[in-house]
Amino acid sequence: MRTNTPLRGVFPIAPTTFDDQGNLDLDSQGRVVDYLVDARVDGICILANYSEQFAVGDDERDRLMLAMIDRTAGRVPVIVTTSHFSSRLAAERSRRAQDAGAAMVMLMPPYHGTTLRADEGGVYDFFRIVANAIDIPIMIQDAPMSGTTLTAPFLARLAAEIPQVKYLKVEVPSAANKLRELIRLGGTTIDGPFDGEESITLIPDLDAGATGTMPSAAIPDVLGTVVHLFLAGKRDEAIALYERHLPLINYENKQCGLRATKVLMQEGGIIRSEAVRHPTPPLHPATRAGLIELAKRVDPLVLRWGK
Repeated sequence: MRTNTPLRGVFPIAPTTFDDQGNLDLDSQGRVVDYLVDARVDGICILANYSEQFAVGDDERDRLMLAMIDRTAGRVPVIVTTSHFSSRLAAERSRRAQDAGAAMVMLMPPYHGTTLRADEGGVYDFFRIVANAIDIPIMIQDAPMSGTTLTAPFLARLAAEIPQVKYLKVEVPSAANKLRELIRLGGTTIDGPFDGEESITLIPDLDAGATGTMPSAAIPDVLGTVVHLFLAGKRDEAIALYERHLPLINYENKQCGLRATKVLMQEGGIIRSEAVRHPTPPLHPATRAGLIELAKRVDPLVLRWGK
């Protein structure tokens, strides 16, 4: 599903579902897509870090991408993460995503480990090479994982000079300040200033001008409502709803990471297994119990959809 209207709202990261032996579970994967559509998300992001993209093989990537875009069937836009250190491979991944029907691709700047990174000129050329391979928009993911500093002036330059660079996902410390500066510098060249990091700083980021958020898939119905209330001028209502769920958001971010969504989806009957691929360990039983306890207090759709 492609659209010329700027994308805004909530675009959760779909987890990659495995069976207990660590194999892809495409039946559960399809149910994840249906749950997210029923949660009234504005779009779905796949193959991202919270999708365990670093633990998925290239052949599996293509299977997952095609299966999820096919299951979505145009009901919402799909953003495909196509990060890779190689400019050539990132461009090829992005081209395949476009051909499969992706509305957008998302990439981190090129990095490999703690020391192998591109300088600013290399990063610029990286995104230019990807842009030359596709027609759909690019979202740049500004995340600590890459270890690459992307200054607000440099990101604004990328948005001004590379037509496909229209969206920026900022999930670094002091994200609100950076978003505010990006919007000041970039103006109308930026269609989508987004935040991430499980929406743990969503309200200050919205105050700074963010128009979208890319959280996990745990409570996207709630976070989407928060964003749309805020954008409609109902800031107090948005804050009240957000604060009711903030303990759960904080617990996910600080205690669980990507495993939280799978635990809640398994508890709610959406997926068959909460397995993550080794060497990522499962949640400690006490941490898992704490997550479920917090979730039950707010009775989210994720615990009810599959039952």
